[in-house]
Amino acid sequence: MQKPTHMRNNMKTNSSNYTITAIVLHWLIVLLIVPGFCVGLYMVELKLSPEKLQLYSYHKWIGVTVLWVTVLRLLWRSTHRVPPLPDTTPRWQKQIAGGVHILLYILIVALPLSGWMFSSASGYSVKYLGVFPLPDFLPKDKILAESLKELHETLAWGLASLVALHAAAALKHYFVDKDNVLQRMLPFLPNRAP
Repeated sequence: MQKPTHMRNNMKTNSSNYTITAIVLHWLIVLLIVPGFCVGLYMVELKLSPEKLQLYSYHKWIGVTVLWVTVLRLLWRSTHRVPPLPDTTPRWQKQIAGGVHILLYILIVALPLSGWMFSSASGYSVKYLGVFPLPDFLPKDKILAESLKELHETLAWGLASLVALHAAAALKHYFVDKDNVLQRMLPFLPNRAP
């Protein structure tokens, strides 16, 4: 069965589309960040229990995985040009989009690193997937751990806010501007161009 014309056209590799690798890495990061954030919100409200400790482990594993996948994405991006926004996009919007992308990358890296440091300063080593012990960033320090906990929470809310802004902008491009910006990351979407 042949794909509809709009899907064939959108999936062609050209200078206005992301590569399949970039798309997969982008959505993999999203699929890790969302449950990681939700688990983090849920677990902090629990009383100390085996369930809470297990959720902390899952949260750490997700964070470390996000870090590794993001490193892969940044390496890929360093060798592959980012598709330009449509010519119809105002210059100020292009500048904001560029700034938001830079901040997203910074937060996506800083968030798991701050969690790793918080865990180290709290005296709990990270054992990735329960098998691979990771080095401690810092010695145990209760006062520093409290500061790192606050930093980790602040970065999480900052990332959540930027992700919401990023998603809202992508939806605006699709539903209001009717351009191909969202289709660069979701190539199966039908064309909205008039």
